[in-house]
Amino acid sequence: MPTISRNPVETLARLGYGARGVVYGLVGGLALLAAIGSGGQTGGSRSALQSLLSQPFGKLWLTLIALGLFGFCAWRVLEALTDADHRGSDLKGWGVRGAHLISGVIYAGLAISALKLALGRGSGGGEDQAAQDWTAWLMSQPFGQWLVGLVGLAIAGTGLAFMAKAWRGDVTERLALPADKRDWFILLGRMGFAARGVVFLMIGGFLVLAALHASSSDVHGLGGALQALQQQPYGWVLLALTALGLFAFGLFGLVQARYRHIDAPDLDDAKAVVARVGR
Repeated sequence: MPTISRNPVETLARLGYGARGVVYGLVGGLALLAAIGSGGQTGGSRSALQSLLSQPFGKLWLTLIALGLFGFCAWRVLEALTDADHRGSDLKGWGVRGAHLISGVIYAGLAISALKLALGRGSGGGEDQAAQDWTAWLMSQPFGQWLVGLVGLAIAGTGLAFMAKAWRGDVTERLALPADKRDWFILLGRMGFAARGVVFLMIGGFLVLAALHASSSDVHGLGGALQALQQQPYGWVLLALTALGLFAFGLFGLVQARYRHIDAPDLDDAKAVVARVGR
């Protein structure tokens, strides 16, 4: 469980990592059940959250997850604006901080979807349609096809970076792990980053194809990537391995919530930074 800190920003961050872990665990668990033919689904994050509605206290769980995801959004934004992780101001540092800022926006949207589900004002699914609508809008702009292609390449590149991190990278970066559990936590991290790499690479590939074909209907999100895996030869094996990895990343998210080093800015300092950016 996330540790409770006297710093509200750190508490938000830890709750956020935990909530993100729960979402990935749900997506991976349901996809694994679909792969072995025991029910489940290969939908994305929103449809996985919708599955909670049929569970005891489902709306309460959705509300808690939504609050946690809002916390993760806040942490990502503050992390990017204040350089809380000391990424630096070189090109690589700004790239990572920019990616975290975009991540914050994405998780804010997922948090809103979870809250709407809890309040009975929304429906699950629709990730592919939302991605296609966004792509169609971007494609209608000047140099739109090029922009869509560049976004796709950036996402695919992120997927390759995740794969490299899973293979030889330091998945325990910024984690203070207990020695007796370190090997197990490293295994979870490597499995998780490998699976994320696969789905990011596929999502980026869909966007590149959309740019080449000038067709937003080629775009798919996480659920579409899982469904595409399932449709391949020996698809149930590919889906099962990827689902296991996503479930592992969900567990790794709980590890991050507990053991990650978070050098959170003071709440007043964070407010001052946000105020300066908003001017």
